[in-house]
Amino acid sequence: MIQYTQSITKEQIAILPVEEYKGRVIIIETKKDAGHAVEYLSKYEKTGFDTETRPSFTKGQRFKIALMQIATENVCFLFRLNKIGIPKTLEGFLSNDTILKIGLSLRDDFGAIKKRTDIEPHNFLDLQSYVGQFGIEDASLQKIYAILFGRKISKGQRLSNWEADRLSDSQQRYAALDAWACLKIYNKLKQDNEV
Repeated sequence: MIQYTQSITKEQIAILPVEEYKGRVIIIETKKDAGHAVEYLSKYEKTGFDTETRPSFTKGQRFKIALMQIATENVCFLFRLNKIGIPKTLEGFLSNDTILKIGLSLRDDFGAIKKRTDIEPHNFLDLQSYVGQFGIEDASLQKIYAILFGRKISKGQRLSNWEADRLSDSQQRYAALDAWACLKIYNKLKQDNEV
């Protein structure tokens, strides 16, 4: 098994070129569109996964998960949960045993999903625990990605308003990049270590 660099510093990341998501982004704002998206995604064996929640700058104020991103290698669907909740079709996808969903720090995502639905997510892989077997000790998406690809994932949009009436292009690209990067990391680790 290939062992990669264990860790990387913020200073090392700062000088790396910025990664960009160049795939297609499809925003889902109706239950009908959610059904079509899930139908498309269900053809894949594995997908990248992430969520976004509007940040709170007031003590005691908490927002529900606003966005769920599910990516293949070429397309990322942005489900606007603040507008459509978690439709039954999407619940079915999240609890599907046959499709691997790859994310990072999933306990937080699962906690946020629980506030919107009672379903039990199935067949998820958390990169935070997965990368350790390859010698990678850093557990943030930005650091894992930099170690494997020598490129930096910008976190500039993380604290933006994910419940905005319309998501800006930079919000869309940022959200898609995180889910897509999870899939890309998993695929690279698998490919590099196939004998």
